[in-house]
Amino acid sequence: MGVLIGLGVLLVGGLVFLIVRARTSESKSLEDRLNELAAMGQPVTLEELELSQPFTERVINPMLEGLAEMAKKFTPESAKAATRHKIELAGLTGKLTPEQYSAYRLGAAIGLAGLGGVIALFAHLPFLQRLLIPAGGLAIGYYLPNMYLSSLTSKRQKEILKALPDAMDLLTICVEAGLGFDAAMSKVAEKWDNELSHSFQRVVQEMQLGKLRREALRSLATSVEVPDVTTFVAAIVQADQLGVSMAKVMRIQSDTMRLKRRQRAEEKARQAPVKMMIPLVFFIFPSIFIILLGPAAIIFKNMDSS
Repeated sequence: MGVLIGLGVLLVGGLVFLIVRARTSESKSLEDRLNELAAMGQPVTLEELELSQPFTERVINPMLEGLAEMAKKFTPESAKAATRHKIELAGLTGKLTPEQYSAYRLGAAIGLAGLGGVIALFAHLPFLQRLLIPAGGLAIGYYLPNMYLSSLTSKRQKEILKALPDAMDLLTICVEAGLGFDAAMSKVAEKWDNELSHSFQRVVQEMQLGKLRREALRSLATSVEVPDVTTFVAAIVQADQLGVSMAKVMRIQSDTMRLKRRQRAEEKARQAPVKMMIPLVFFIFPSIFIILLGPAAIIFKNMDSS
């Protein structure tokens, strides 16, 4: 049983490694492969050209594309829109499509269900309990990509929330120095390389393409779903509509963001003693008791025996 589980884990890990390697590494184009084969002085056939491609392009990617097409046919538009929004929140827009995400979910579900079926086939368990193993693998494989996407979203939101006060300070300085709001956002996007600067760069590009400022800013708030960003966008849109001085609004927002960050730091500092209680009680205190009272217990035991 342990050997089968280990082999299954290695198989799934190898497939994941091949997929990630194919996504991250730059694959050679068809023209480059033709030039390489022609430089070797050998006749180029279709079979040789196909075999020169990596295993992921010959086997893995076609399987995922087939699953993506199947998922595309059976997925309603509302589910596609919700998945697209999740991908946008995770910061994977342009890197992952809803069809590809559905294909990954189906592939993971089928793979883990098959692995669970192989394990259940050799397990010495009642029939109903053996059925639960592939069913559990199916559920885990289907929801595991969703959990991964949620973790990416949470990480991105924390990064944006951490960088927002500094970005607000730079925006305020640029606006007070005489730059327009659009130019100030472009300056912030050039200054840093994080998720917030990428979002600001996207807003600047949308405004350069003719999108209204308030619509581009509302798209920013929707694409990150961070409460502080939503508050900032609402204040800027209201100031733009009412003709209020942008510098004053930016100064107030900057001070507010700084205050909120200080309050969040104080809140985490107050939570630290409570969070430390569990490792103290279950791990540190027993070790201290063993070190302090262990020799005394041995001495008392020897005295009683003598």
